[in-house]
Amino acid sequence: MAGLHTSLRPQPPSSASNHHTFTAKLLLLLTVLPLSLALFAFLLQWRGGGVDDPIARWSPDESHKFPGMDPSPLATVGHHSSHSSDCSSLVGNSNKAAFPYFRDWKYKFDADLKPKICITTSTSAGLEQILPWMFYHKVIGVSTFFLFVEGKAASPAVSKVLESIPGVKVIYRTKELEEQQAKSRIWNETWLSSFFYKPCNYELFVKQSLNMEMAIVMARDAGVDWILHLDTDELIHPAGAREYSLRQLLLDVPRNVDMVVFPNYESSVERDDIKDPFIEVSMFKKNYDHLTKDTYFGMYKESTRGNPNYFLTYGNGKSMARIQDHLRPNGAHRWHNYMKTPNEIKLEEAAVLHYTYAKFSDLTSRRDRCGCKPTKEDVKRCFMLEFDRSAFIIASTATEEEMLSWYNEHVVWNDRALNLKLLRKGILARIYAPMTIVQALRESGIFESIISSANATLSKDKFLASIESSNSSRNGASAVLKSRKMGRNRESQATARKTLETTSYLVLQEEAAAVPPLSPPAMDMEGNPPSKVNE
Repeated sequence: MAGLHTSLRPQPPSSASNHHTFTAKLLLLLTVLPLSLALFAFLLQWRGGGVDDPIARWSPDESHKFPGMDPSPLATVGHHSSHSSDCSSLVGNSNKAAFPYFRDWKYKFDADLKPKICITTSTSAGLEQILPWMFYHKVIGVSTFFLFVEGKAASPAVSKVLESIPGVKVIYRTKELEEQQAKSRIWNETWLSSFFYKPCNYELFVKQSLNMEMAIVMARDAGVDWILHLDTDELIHPAGAREYSLRQLLLDVPRNVDMVVFPNYESSVERDDIKDPFIEVSMFKKNYDHLTKDTYFGMYKESTRGNPNYFLTYGNGKSMARIQDHLRPNGAHRWHNYMKTPNEIKLEEAAVLHYTYAKFSDLTSRRDRCGCKPTKEDVKRCFMLEFDRSAFIIASTATEEEMLSWYNEHVVWNDRALNLKLLRKGILARIYAPMTIVQALRESGIFESIISSANATLSKDKFLASIESSNSSRNGASAVLKSRKMGRNRESQATARKTLETTSYLVLQEEAAAVPPLSPPAMDMEGNPPSKVNE
């Protein structure tokens, strides 16, 4: 009976037992979890952090990464204490983490930075254009600049700032320079002769070629590996590299390649009141070389919007050359070699971003630089491209209101529906990396710091004396320029032509004619593509 009584004793329900077990486990978890989290946080702090901190990513050990590669690579740039008044220390403290080739606020480069890249330009622009252009290219790996300056760029207030920047060589258009270039080999050859003795753009083209010839010698003396001729309204966009870096792009170029061609993209402004193109323009029209033939010609009429050509100005890109023996310019867009046919490749993604007519004031500034008559016949002597000719005539004959209307019709992309269609087709592209970098540079205060530092090196009296002296020398150089061989000296033409006919050099091939700015492929009168274009 006792056993039976035991077996018949009521047992606690199994659900109650499970409930007690669950409660115990829950209490244990709630006790252990906070302790584990606290221990984990302690370990992270003790080890100096184990997360992918955006500032840590820009450490010197990983200095080959560039802005534009991460979702917000420049998040820390320009973020600084509002109470600091020391611009130079502010820039140095707040931006070393942001720009990989940044050594101090003057952008000094290590000797082991390879390849060493230089840009040469001929410019009359002011600091508001030159400084953003220059420091953008410093960010992507350019270390050396040869600036052939005239006009505003040659003024003491501008040139003194440029000369204070490490890696920058400023060359003035003086009487001595003119005399030196008059003895240049270029004048005794035929490859550039079709551009001699013509005004405006033709004269500039010859001047650029002569300056490029000198820049080759200076680049070799400076130990440069690659040289590029670029205008100050153009930015290199090193797409296609493993990092947003021109240096890395060139490291990936095979050793047997002598020259690299960057197809150009053209700015497509969406407003008529652009003041700072480098930070206000993000839409560009892609080059024919980066489009399929069907897309290019299929959308050709919509892309031109009634203008003479697919691009407003040139469409044949710019090339960069490896420094080597017998290198010579081949016009402002290409390089060549006296002793061989260079091995040249064209990049499939990287481009030159050309900010052409990006500001309404560009209409009048181009007009003011040229003294040609605003007639259809006379402008052919001055400008190589059809749109430049039309723009010059409008700027010379129309009222301000008429010019603005013409600018909106021919330059500004006001049709949002068309823009969206061409963006979807790949004709237009949004490119944000350059504007992000330039904006970050502006916010950092580096431009103001450079100007302040340069002006502080001279006393006020000495600075004023330098202005007076420089103005007199510049005026003398300007007077000489009007009588030299570039485009206006009629008395020496016969002698120069005779020299061209009688002088020759022993070379291994026939001279290649200089490559002028060229328009992209165009459709014929019936709307058909040309029979021979690059596939």
